[in-house]
Order: sequence, then structure tokens, then C-alpha cells
Amino acid sequence: MLNKSFLLLIISLFYSNLAFSQLFDGKTRAEANIIDLVSQVKPGTILFLGENHGLASHRDQHLAVLNALHEAGLKVSVGMEFVNYTDQAVLDKYRAGEIGETQFLADIKWGGFGFEFYREQINFPKPSLGETTIGLNIPRAITTKISRQGLLSLTADEQKLMPPNFEVGGEHYKARFMEAAGSHCKVPDNCFAAQSTWDDTMAWQAVKFIERNPDQVLVIVVGEFHVQYGGGTPARVLARKADAHIVTLSQIWAEDMTPEEIEQAMKPSEVEGPRADFIWVSKP
Repeated sequence: MLNKSFLLLIISLFYSNLAFSQLFDGKTRAEANIIDLVSQVKPGTILFLGENHGLASHRDQHLAVLNALHEAGLKVSVGMEFVNYTDQAVLDKYRAGEIGETQFLADIKWGGFGFEFYREQINFPKPSLGETTIGLNIPRAITTKISRQGLLSLTADEQKLMPPNFEVGGEHYKARFMEAAGSHCKVPDNCFAAQSTWDDTMAWQAVKFIERNPDQVLVIVVGEFHVQYGGGTPARVLARKADAHIVTLSQIWAEDMTPEEIEQAMKPSEVEGPRADFIWVSKP
């Protein structure tokens, strides 16, 4: 049972740094809290934590949820979007202390957002409890090639890295993706095939893990768009494991947003339903 005093400590962490930080139920849009979220999680759950990449507040909120899960007595492993599944051996060496952080980052070719935003999530699982950290993604060279040249351009060796029984995402998800991609996408079908490869690879790895470790919770740290309305990675998890127990948390970084814009962002889609099971709205 989650200790309420611990919850208050968690909440105080955010209100000391943010002007506003509040969890909401994604279906009713009523105010919620971490206890409400954790009550929906059980062994075997895949919990998606969306984020705007590179935000310290989202990192801290992820850690709050992770700690709350431990406080509730759950075994927690973490799946990372920014680590490829092909680099799992390197990740294991890093977590075992066999290589240092500098070597780890060089070996996996970490780039883009600062590692300080993800260090604590990657190091959160406790190996002594049987918990672990897994890489979820496919090498970016594959998705880059697909976005530029299409699925048929992949070599036989590249095809071997693709998730088995791969399928592109649904039409509603595609429509949202194309609206977000805009002019950055030269060949829409190729771009969406690359996005779908990203989603389906993460789903494939997540399902494999939870089927092998049904006594654990797998917490996936992933970009917001992959989580929203359940159309990206969560949909592919369900396609691969129809009875998967999924909980989703979507983030709205509300800096410069009006109350009306926040309300609109939280509103369920007429065709896809709620944005997520829980929505965390915050602003500096």
C-alpha cells in the first residue's frame, strides 16, 4: 500500500519547482494523484510514461512514479526508447558496473538529448531484486533508411532486425502523425512506415520482456507522441498480446498555454478516445 506521507513528499518535490503540476484522470478529467495511478498497476503491467524529451520536470515526474511503484511493493524494470535492443549487452555491462558511463555512451552512440535527463531512470531498477533495464528501439539507421527509401530498400541483414509480423500503425494514428510531421516528411508512406517500425519494435521487445517476467511491471520511458490516444506503441503491444495490461501516462507541458488550450489538449478524441489513462499537466 502506498504510504500517503510518501505521496505528499513526492508532490512537494514538483510544487517547489513548478508553478503548476497536477495529475488528471484521462477519461473523466477529474483531478487524480499518484495513488490513483499506482492502483491501476499490477504485476504484468506495461506502464507507458510519455515525455517531452529533455525536460527535467518530466524526468522528475517519472522518478516519482517509479518510486511510488516501489513503495507499493511492485517489482519494476525500465524500458528505454533511447537505447536500441541491439545494444542490450552493452547496457547490461553498464548496469553491472563493468564499464563506466563514458564508455557506455560511446558504445551505444548516445546522441541528442543530455544523458542527465535519463541517467536516473536507466539506473532505477535494482538488480538485487531481479529488476533490469532494457533497450527497446531499433537502430536509427534502419528507420532513417525506411523514411528515405521505403521498407523495400532494406537488405536481408537489415530485415533480420525488424520486428516479426511487422505492421504499420492504424489510419487515425497515421493522420495525426502526418499532421504533426507536416512538410518535414517528403514521402508520407515512408515516414509513417519508419514511425511504425519504431513503435512496433518497442512493442515487440516490451511484450517479450513481460511474457518472460510476469511478476514485474515494465515502465517504458518514451516520447509523448508514441503514447497519445493509445495509437502508437500501446496499440502495437495489444496487437502482439491481446490480453496485455497497459496503463498510459501522457504529459502536457503547458508553458505559454491558455486554460482553454490546456482543456482542449486534455479532451478525448472523438475517434480515438482519451489522450491517456492519466494526464500530467505542468508548467514552470
